[in-house]
Amino acid sequence: MRISRRALATAAVLATVLPLSACGGSDSGSSDASGKVEGKITFQTWNLKAEFKDYFNGVIADFEKKNPGTEVEWVDRPAEGYADKISADAAGGTLPDVVNVSPDLVAPLAKAGLALDLDKEASEYRKEYLDGAWKSHQIPGTEGTFAFPWYLNTGPVFYNKKLFKDAGLDPEKPPKTYDDVFEAGTEMAKNSKGKVAALANVPAIEDFGRYGVPLMNKEGTGFAFNDAKGVELLTRYKKLYDAEGLDAQALTATPESAGHKFLTQSVAMNPGSALDLANFKKDAPSLYKNIGITDQISSTGKANMYVMGVMVNSQTKQKPAAVAFAHFVTDKTRQMQFAKQVAVFPSTEGSLDDPYFTKQDGTDETKVRIAAAESLKTAENYTPVLFSEQMKVELKNQVAKALQGKQSPKAALDNAVKTCDRLLKQS
Repeated sequence: MRISRRALATAAVLATVLPLSACGGSDSGSSDASGKVEGKITFQTWNLKAEFKDYFNGVIADFEKKNPGTEVEWVDRPAEGYADKISADAAGGTLPDVVNVSPDLVAPLAKAGLALDLDKEASEYRKEYLDGAWKSHQIPGTEGTFAFPWYLNTGPVFYNKKLFKDAGLDPEKPPKTYDDVFEAGTEMAKNSKGKVAALANVPAIEDFGRYGVPLMNKEGTGFAFNDAKGVELLTRYKKLYDAEGLDAQALTATPESAGHKFLTQSVAMNPGSALDLANFKKDAPSLYKNIGITDQISSTGKANMYVMGVMVNSQTKQKPAAVAFAHFVTDKTRQMQFAKQVAVFPSTEGSLDDPYFTKQDGTDETKVRIAAAESLKTAENYTPVLFSEQMKVELKNQVAKALQGKQSPKAALDNAVKTCDRLLKQS
């Protein structure tokens, strides 16, 4: 998969429900995971070959050298249609042995019995990974963990110091909580007479999580973001929107369009990653010289974690080799190597204490990397594993109606939860 914070945040889910003919328990593979590591397996990734061909060829060669008698065939699929391809392979019995997945992609596969339960088959590896990362591929209401954690990402909030100063706000004291954002956004809109908005995007599910809203019930059978605290958050966004503290096009904004608004300095704040700094420096030097970097906005004290994983097909005929390779790709050595090639972070225990993630060198890029690494130690994946792309669209549409005054925040969230619960039952 192309690696970016935004891509991780918007990973597509399986577009069709897996038919019952695809089902099979995790014990239906033909071998025990603890057996001899041998044979040929297929490893599928998501839009990685163009940029990381040499890296993965090296990983495969090292694995085959370490395990004589093994052969790994690497297949890389384009991002477009990836979910559909997995769904078709699952239904047709051609799912690769080892598959690059996001938590929302693994959920229907686990429900269909096609994702190996690592808590049963490979529990000895759990201690090697950050607890939050390991839990990210667990499914509410289902026992087990269904993929090895792979790379993580998170990002800071960038802000425009000049726009803060022009609005009479202290550019050295950016907002850190949602309370701060609403106060600063209202003040900025007022002092700029509506010409500068604080944000260019409406609240998504992870905003509700970072505000402290419970997103699902404990059983994982229904959504709960329409509680009093969820209504409170949306009500406050409505007030900010009315005060012109949200960009006028926020209701239909995409991550790309919101980023463009920040790039052209018509909004003062935008989430991003270390990857964005080079773009600012190249494409918007006047913005770059005024760039401020702060932590993710959160009222829980915890940042949002985006995570990728590596799943083992429970139906594989070479279970020991498949488990061994999935672990090899995601072990501490390989994750550190990968993280130094691209702006992602390892999910392995202790890796974030490496000097690469802790030692300052005076550059903005390093500052962002160190801050992100520190936040990831306690970060959570606030997007529920069972929250599908359809559900994200439904929430965005209902939020838009509330901000436009077409319905109350309470009615909007009630409607969103009702639809999301219905979609959940259908999956």
